[in-house]
Amino acid sequence: MRVLVTGGTGNVGGAVVAELLKRDVQVRALSRKQPEAGKLPAGVEIAIGDLLDPVSVELAMREVDRLFLLNAVTTDELTQALIAYGIARRAGLKHLTYLSVFKVHQFRDVPHFASKLAVEEAVREFGVPFTILRPGYYIQNDLNLKEALTGSGIYPMPIGTAGIAAADIRDIAEAAAISLTEEGHDGQTYDIVAPTTISGPGNAALWSKQLGKEIKYTGHNFDQWEQMMRARMPSWSAFDLRMMFQGYFDRGFGSTGTEVSRLTKLLNHAPRSYENFVVKTAAMWMA
Repeated sequence: MRVLVTGGTGNVGGAVVAELLKRDVQVRALSRKQPEAGKLPAGVEIAIGDLLDPVSVELAMREVDRLFLLNAVTTDELTQALIAYGIARRAGLKHLTYLSVFKVHQFRDVPHFASKLAVEEAVREFGVPFTILRPGYYIQNDLNLKEALTGSGIYPMPIGTAGIAAADIRDIAEAAAISLTEEGHDGQTYDIVAPTTISGPGNAALWSKQLGKEIKYTGHNFDQWEQMMRARMPSWSAFDLRMMFQGYFDRGFGSTGTEVSRLTKLLNHAPRSYENFVVKTAAMWMA
């Protein structure tokens, strides 16, 4: 079996590559340029290409049996995904696992959610055997908060107070590898969610305990947050993320015990928790 992984040099795609290798699968990673030495494990095939270039995608899919389709959040995310899906369909791939997002139907006004929903609908319509994964807020996103947490003593993500679903990248990768290598997952959609929800004040309290200093949640002034993020990313991206976080606050993004139980059965272990991530990360930072 050979699996093509798009985004294989990134955090999520790289974790999927590692999980597939554990299962003795031949892995090919699609990359826009030659990865730096050591970026991918030995034995991983590299396909140089771009998801907006159908010729390179077609070459990358030659002699491939299955596809893990991950698209970065970009202005042309939908086009990228549909090109990859269309070529996979034409090539007769045996299975596609698509990385979508939790509660995608409830956030049609968020640009990257709307793109993922459109891809889901295409995947369901045209006959390629598929599995859809819908993760919550990536736990590992908060690795980027080291300076804010250890320096300023703030938790700046406007995730609200009600509790939202989170997902550990390692659980996403395991679910992807299972769906691509085992029987019984065709046509299934799996929510990838941690055993407990997270909130702004709750996360601040966890970091306070582990870092041994007061961490304050900065709240959820979405206008102010979007303005701040424009200095760090394109304005379209700041708007997209603002709409996502405001949607979490207005409509809710919480998970249920039923969703956790179903994921536990799929993984054959409990999903990883945000609390465990904080304990290990804080210890690493302080060391």
